[in-house]
Amino acid sequence: MTDATVSEPGHRLKPLSPAMLRELSVRSNLRGAVQSLGHYGMIVLVGALIWMVTSRHGVLWALPLMAVQGYLVAFLFMAVHETAHKTAFRSRGLNLAVGYLSAFIIGLPYEYYCLFHWDHHRYTQDPEKDPELIVGVKPASDTQLAMAYSGLLQVAGRLRLMLGHAVTGKVVVPWIPEGKRGTIVAEARAYVALYALLLALSLWFPSALLLWVWIVPLVIGQFFLRPYLYAEHTGCDRTRSAFENTRTTYTGAVVKWFAWNMPFHVEHHAYPSIPFHALPKLNAIVDGEIVYRGRGYIRTTGETWAWFRRQRQGS
Repeated sequence: MTDATVSEPGHRLKPLSPAMLRELSVRSNLRGAVQSLGHYGMIVLVGALIWMVTSRHGVLWALPLMAVQGYLVAFLFMAVHETAHKTAFRSRGLNLAVGYLSAFIIGLPYEYYCLFHWDHHRYTQDPEKDPELIVGVKPASDTQLAMAYSGLLQVAGRLRLMLGHAVTGKVVVPWIPEGKRGTIVAEARAYVALYALLLALSLWFPSALLLWVWIVPLVIGQFFLRPYLYAEHTGCDRTRSAFENTRTTYTGAVVKWFAWNMPFHVEHHAYPSIPFHALPKLNAIVDGEIVYRGRGYIRTTGETWAWFRRQRQGS
């Protein structure tokens, strides 16, 4: 995942000078800690409110809070993503600690995702090699498209793959090198064992705490996360230029904060060594080079939905 300062012929990319790149690439334990603790702090706070409301008034009264919690928990994906790049913190240990914890919470094995995401950056928008396109849902009807936008198919596929690795001990996906397959199997088995332990403890006490503050919100949160993820590349060009194969979506400060500034996605793909907290500064430098510019996630979701429908009708 090298930093791109040139693009394909015909598209002028405004490069960063080496000094600018070094300045923007400085990583910070403090900035990472503020972001992580703020995100997790909100999850703990809303989780406590959910448990209080469900205990006193019943589950139905807590559903709005579960929707909020769902957004917060599902968007821990951004913590996994940033720590996969080892840019959330200066400390490698802190990157790994937050990465492993966040990945466990969202059911996405961390080491597996790091390798998956590495190939996504290397082969962005290449239908033969980009893992996101290889495993991506290809809806054949509006019903299937709606299911894809719910995120439920993706979560089911992720869990099925993890269970397959744990049970069979085999890894066959092309983005996992031969030398890493044992690690992926061991990781999947550790995840499955820990989930089974939490289930057993919940049944033993018994307690529905994890169900209402974690599992149900995580499922609800996919309805927010998946349209966001589709905005990153859907409908963009299939070229090697990050300024043409990726979309930056201009949105509000709250969304940018919980998404760890990843709406600046062109900037991230062009210069993946630059940490999340410096992406707004990078946007101010390269904004004029960005080809695909989303104007809010509601509007952009309408555009990506329409793109999927056109692809289906044209096939």
